[in-house]
Formats: sequence, structure tokens, C-alpha cells
Amino acid sequence: MAQFPDQSFEQAARDRGLARIAGVDEVGRGPLCGPVTAAAVVLDPQHIPEGLNDSKKLSPARRADLASRIMASADWCVAHASVEEIDRLNILQASHLAMCRALAGLRLPPDHVLVDGNRVPRDLTLSAEAVVKGDARSVSIAAASILAKQARDALMVDLAQQYPGYGWERNAGYPTKDHLQALLDLGVTPVHRRSFRPVHNILYQDKSVSA
Repeated sequence: MAQFPDQSFEQAARDRGLARIAGVDEVGRGPLCGPVTAAAVVLDPQHIPEGLNDSKKLSPARRADLASRIMASADWCVAHASVEEIDRLNILQASHLAMCRALAGLRLPPDHVLVDGNRVPRDLTLSAEAVVKGDARSVSIAAASILAKQARDALMVDLAQQYPGYGWERNAGYPTKDHLQALLDLGVTPVHRRSFRPVHNILYQDKSVSA
């Protein structure tokens, strides 16, 4: 029997007197290019869209429909950490930076934050707890995962038009076979993450050959 996210974590926090609960999630840790994107969502407990789930388990059409309903009924914010920040900080710290930016962009600060993953961002000063596989367990985190994926996928489609040939409109920048081949054939773009091994190796190889 399929398991869907519920309000267990949100209700436990409300039982402790924490009324305004935010879920936060990121997408884009694995791709070779583009920013890492996070979303923070505070759902209205009386108007939670039906069918919320981990964004990876939803069809594009279903995800788009849920995203529009979340944005219409919840307090939400999407934020990014840039390629330069990823290369400077590392992908985990950049992901946490994007999460903190998304939370800071909410209309009102939350009383408590449910963070997808196994650790809370070290710079987060709000009351918070980490929820492993939270996008499959908490409706708030599931909602955040949907908005983050919608936003990043749309951004990668835009970047695909600026840098054609890498298939980002299909692979969202992940290291698929066609993306890796395009890296070899077309080279590294300004939006590739130079700290990621496949990109770094190509750059290093080019320098070795030219030397």
C-alpha cells in the first residue's frame, strides 16, 4: 500500500504550541550545472491541496497543477544558490544557503521548520528539525519539494535555450549520457559547476593537453 505524506510532524509541532510550520526542501544537488533551488512553504491547515507527494513521484502535469494550488493557498518562497556559491562553499552548504534564503523570503517567519534530510542548516536560527525522506512523510516538505522542482526545471529549460545541445530541457542538468557526451563535444559552459568531477576533469584535461 502506497504511503503518502501526512500532517504528523506538523501536528506534533502544533501540540507543542508552535502554530506556524514551514516545510523546506531543495532540488538540484546532483546536476552538473545550474543553481541549487530551495522552496519553503507554510500550508494553511484548513486548505491543504489533496495529493501532495514527493515531487519525484508526480507526473509533470500533476506537479504543475499542485504547484499552482500551493502557490494560491500557502505562504511560500523559492530561492537559489548560484553555481559560483556551489563551487565556493560545496553543494551541501550551498543547498542549506538556498534553504535559509527561501525561509527568509516568507511573508512571516515560521515558528518551526521541518527540513528535508538528516541535518538542519547550521546558519538557521529558527526552531527546526530534520526529517529524513521528509518529502514522502510531511505534507509541508512535499509541497516545498514540488515548488522547488517546478522552479528549477523551468529555469533549466530557459538555460537550455541559451546553451543548446546539452539536453537540459530533458535532463535538468543531471549527468545523463547525452549531457556527458555534449560536455565532451561542446565543452564547459559558464553555468557548469567546476567543482563537480566530470566538469573538473574536462577542464583539467584541457589544461593538460594545452600544456
